[in-house]
Amino acid sequence: MTLTTEFVIRSSALPFVRLAESLPSERVECVHGLCHEGNSRVFVVYLEPTDEVSEEDLSALAEVVETAPLGRASGRDVYQLTIELEDVVSEAFAPERFTATQMEPMVVTPEGWYEKKLFQNYNAFNGMRTRCEEYGIEIDLVSISQNPPEDDGSSQYGLTDRQHEALRLAISRGYYESPRQASTEELADEMDISQPSMSSLLRRGERQLLTTALGSQPRVDALSR
Repeated sequence: MTLTTEFVIRSSALPFVRLAESLPSERVECVHGLCHEGNSRVFVVYLEPTDEVSEEDLSALAEVVETAPLGRASGRDVYQLTIELEDVVSEAFAPERFTATQMEPMVVTPEGWYEKKLFQNYNAFNGMRTRCEEYGIEIDLVSISQNPPEDDGSSQYGLTDRQHEALRLAISRGYYESPRQASTEELADEMDISQPSMSSLLRRGERQLLTTALGSQPRVDALSR
């Protein structure tokens, strides 16, 4: 089960924090891939036009090696910046230590980096936090929540887990072949249940699949004599 986390990263070694301090909006949005590529030096930065930041201003930043304007998106100026990361940052975010997916653009404020990321589990997040703290980078957790497990494909047909298991076993053993390659008794033995229980699972599963496929509940019409 994956985790959605929101947290703030605080360190004087982080890029763009001083830039955010100098802006009227005190805010810079950017996208980066540090969790995937620890040596990544490319950031895509989004700036409010009212902050009046020029290409020359960005090039003058101590951490910026190369600046490339990309135009405008959603009313904001967009730049691709190649930067020189301090060693503590590139070491702390070494990709072999953990993996996370950036869910929204990172927001840089005078307080640090605000991130919203997806982790595989709590150990993965805690590993990142511990690793960063070893390098003097503080992680303040804002929120953390579990995401529901991914749909395995069976629930979309309304099958229970046991019905799904029984039908898959029956198909794999040739129960629906002509002639049949397996009996309900043999299938029941494999699932360690009684033969009547196996027959019931198959019957109910088949009924559910047919009902779903036909798009309506079965209707019993009165027979006229």
